[in-house]
Amino acid sequence: MRFPFQATSRIAGYIAKKKLSRAKKFPMVLMLEPLHACNLTCTGCGRIREYSQTIKQKLSIDECLAAVDDCGAPVVSICGGEPMIYPGIGELTAKILERKKVVYLCTNGMFIRKKIADFKPNNRFFFNVHFDGMRENHDLAVERKGVFDIAIDGVKAAKEAGFLVCTNTTVFKETDMNELDELFGHLTGLGVDGFLISPGYGYDAVADKEMFLTRADIRAKFRAAEAMFRKYRFYTSPIYLEFLQGKRELSCTAWANPTRNIKGWKGPCYLITDTHHPTFGDLIDKTNWENYGPGRDPRCENCMMHSGFETSAALGVNSRLGDTLKMVKWQFL
Repeated sequence: MRFPFQATSRIAGYIAKKKLSRAKKFPMVLMLEPLHACNLTCTGCGRIREYSQTIKQKLSIDECLAAVDDCGAPVVSICGGEPMIYPGIGELTAKILERKKVVYLCTNGMFIRKKIADFKPNNRFFFNVHFDGMRENHDLAVERKGVFDIAIDGVKAAKEAGFLVCTNTTVFKETDMNELDELFGHLTGLGVDGFLISPGYGYDAVADKEMFLTRADIRAKFRAAEAMFRKYRFYTSPIYLEFLQGKRELSCTAWANPTRNIKGWKGPCYLITDTHHPTFGDLIDKTNWENYGPGRDPRCENCMMHSGFETSAALGVNSRLGDTLKMVKWQFL
């Protein structure tokens, strides 16, 4: 199976219950940002720039757990900032896992070996390590030499200790897809369990707008790399990949991937900040979702972000005949 059975059954059971109850909007992945501080200044990162005035602040463990309970999503992505520098990150992760959630700890990988003893392997827990290319280009993207080698060492440490490891890669305008083919081959040799990939998305807080992709750019790059997607174990769903390649359209389901950070529930989505809501319920009920999306808000025109569109596949939004079989085959291959 592509994903551990326990994680898959947990998510599938949750979706089934929500659909049986005829819920219209329900969360799938909580993007939990306990802090925005980071030891790196990645060129394409909007968080360290958007939240520069509150960069030293952080949520308490109790506030993080309250957000997990308030939201109720079956998957929690602990991000930031760099969550591995959050005090008590091991305790926070363990307590979220106690709630039977699937947890992705998104990290640049530089502290894995140092802090590996703070965690225990679990088939619902992944270290999700960031790689945007091979050594030279990855170090250029994160603006520090030596990071690639330290992150690779972190992957080795996690696999040696029995942890599940996936990686996430952002594709920018200058990204060489052949280099990513080399990267995924290298990571496969290290025993990495799966790969996530997404196009780069523009932040108002990032000055270099030229690095980001238009929809036409995204589709050209992802179509050209079609053979690569058949070679490696991608966690990116085949339906979302078809969307990135321009073979189909998907609707934005940003409401399914809410973000909770030090200012509250970020509205309307991970990318756009129009306000911060005090509760998850306020985010869902008081956001005019019909005002957002391509053709509605100019900020959404080039967005094909996974947190907005990937869940469309899981929830059957814009579904086609054969999609269910395609998703089942993908899970078991």
